[in-house]
Amino acid sequence: MPDNYLFSRLTAYAEAHPDKAFAEQPDAPSQSYGTTLRNALRLAAVLTEAGLNPGDRVAVQVDKSLTAIELYLATVAAGGIFLPLNTAYTASELAYFLDDAAPSIVVCDPDRESEITPLANTARLFTLDKSGLGTLTAALTDMIITPVPRSADDLAAILYTSGTTGRSKGAMLSHDNLYSNAAALKDHWRFTENDVLIHALPIFHTHGLFVATNIALISGATLNF
Repeated sequence: MPDNYLFSRLTAYAEAHPDKAFAEQPDAPSQSYGTTLRNALRLAAVLTEAGLNPGDRVAVQVDKSLTAIELYLATVAAGGIFLPLNTAYTASELAYFLDDAAPSIVVCDPDRESEITPLANTARLFTLDKSGLGTLTAALTDMIITPVPRSADDLAAILYTSGTTGRSKGAMLSHDNLYSNAAALKDHWRFTENDVLIHALPIFHTHGLFVATNIALISGATLNF
C-alpha cells in the first residue's frame, strides 16, 4: 500500500527534527516543526470527521496564517485536494469556483460566513480568521489521523488560472507535481536548514504556498511569517 506521497515527503524533516523552528511570527513564540506536524494531523481529523473522503476537494478562502498552512497540510494528509481561493474574490466570482470545483468542505473568514453559506451548496462550511480562530479550530480535539495513502499521481491541489481570455480553468496538480517542483528548486536555490525565508506572498498564490512553503518544509528552513 502506498504512503501519502506528498505529505510524507513534506513532513519527513519534521519527524526527524521536531524541535527545529518552522515559523517565526511577530509578537508570538516561534513554532516548531513537530508542533506544526501535530497541528496538521489534528486538523486532518476534523476534516475526516466532517466527512472528507480521499479525492474530495477543500476550498479555502481565508487570510494568511500559520493555521491556514496547517490546513493545507491537513487536507493532503486526509487524502483531500486543496483549493486555495483569492481573498479578494467577490461572491459572484466565488459562486463560479464553488460550482465548478464542487468541494465537500469550504473554509472561509468568519466575516463572510453569511455571504458564502448560500454559495457552498451541500458542502460543509467552516470558518477561520487570520488569528487561527473559527469553527474549524473550535472543532479540534486531541485526535490525530494516520495519513491516508496517496500515490505520486493522485491529485493534491487545484489552482485556478487567471482567466484572462475566458473563464478560469482549474489546473490539476498531483502529489509529484508539487513535490518534484519544490525539490528541484530547493537544490537549485541551495536551501538548507540554516536558511530563514521571509514569507511575504499570500498563500492563495502558487509561489507563496506551493513553492516557498514546500521548499521550507523539505529543507528544514524557518519561515519568517
